[in-house]
Amino acid sequence: MTRPTGAATDAIIEQINAAAYRIPLDQPHADGTLSWSAVTLVVVHLHAGDHTGLGYTYAPAGAARVIDDTLGDVVVGASAMDIGASWHAMAQAVRNQGLSGPVAAAISAVDVAMWDLKARLLGVALAHLLQGYRPAVPIYGSGGFTNLSLEQLEDQLTGWVQQGLGAVKIKVGTDPTADPKRVAFARRIIGEDTGLFVDANGAYSRKQALAMAEEFSQYGVSWFEEPVSSDDVAGLHLLRNRGPAGMDITAGEYGWNITHFRGLLAAEAVDCLQADVTRCGGITGLLRVAALCDAENIAVSAHCAPQISAHAMTGVWHGRHLEYFADHVYLEQLAFEGNLWPTNGLLQPDRHRPGHGLTLREDAVASLRTY
Repeated sequence: MTRPTGAATDAIIEQINAAAYRIPLDQPHADGTLSWSAVTLVVVHLHAGDHTGLGYTYAPAGAARVIDDTLGDVVVGASAMDIGASWHAMAQAVRNQGLSGPVAAAISAVDVAMWDLKARLLGVALAHLLQGYRPAVPIYGSGGFTNLSLEQLEDQLTGWVQQGLGAVKIKVGTDPTADPKRVAFARRIIGEDTGLFVDANGAYSRKQALAMAEEFSQYGVSWFEEPVSSDDVAGLHLLRNRGPAGMDITAGEYGWNITHFRGLLAAEAVDCLQADVTRCGGITGLLRVAALCDAENIAVSAHCAPQISAHAMTGVWHGRHLEYFADHVYLEQLAFEGNLWPTNGLLQPDRHRPGHGLTLREDAVASLRTY
């Protein structure tokens, strides 16, 4: 491992490049409120001398344009060491666009690239730069899409159990009349020793969600994600107060800025707060969300993007786990070299590789580039 030098600590960001790739899935997927057949991956590279930092987000190609049109003006020429200053400058630069949606996703991607670049310049693993509260992060298998056949669902769930994952999550909400049977089926497949989570993606009404929570509790469901819309903060609070004992009510994956997360916590709307490192302002944003949760004695769970989330969550001492989302596992294996692989239900960053260790497989994604 190389050691920091004066040249490294004085490094200036010289160039920024953004690109978007629309990557088709092996089959369409659906949850309680949406269906999709492809996912757009926005990738950003930051260059300082002989070192390059890589960041990415899952967002429309417009996020890449925000990087080129707005964020590059305040990042290029800045110190590669001063991540906080650059994050603040980006947030100020997008005042008129609003810090949400593709704009927040763009900032998230650049922020991840800044953390990666700084770690590479210093010759240390990103986990070391993030204080390394934990060597590895527990993961749970996530997918169970509502359009999967029972045979496909069984194959997916069985695979996660065989990998040693401590819990699995399935989607519900497309057909509420069929949901209890799907949950019962999932429990039979995974057995009694594996945790069972469900995610409605906001598909239920309040009273419908309450009824479903009682149904699902019969099968040991311990995590009910977005039983109602995450915008229905009062509804989440109702579910948290009246739901079955032992079942956590969770939300937060659509939080773009600190105000959203603060609102969920102030309303006592969740038992565990989710945050997506590719949406909430990158690693800098995730650490800010974690600080809010720390003050409220609420645990944090990382939403999706497992290859980045695994590194980011080593810096969150009260992090519970991260979502090993089937689509992102597929996409990140396709798009990047250097992926982490589950071991005993954990993702463990390699502390002997500078940064997060990922590089873009340009030959694999070049034909899918849309921006």
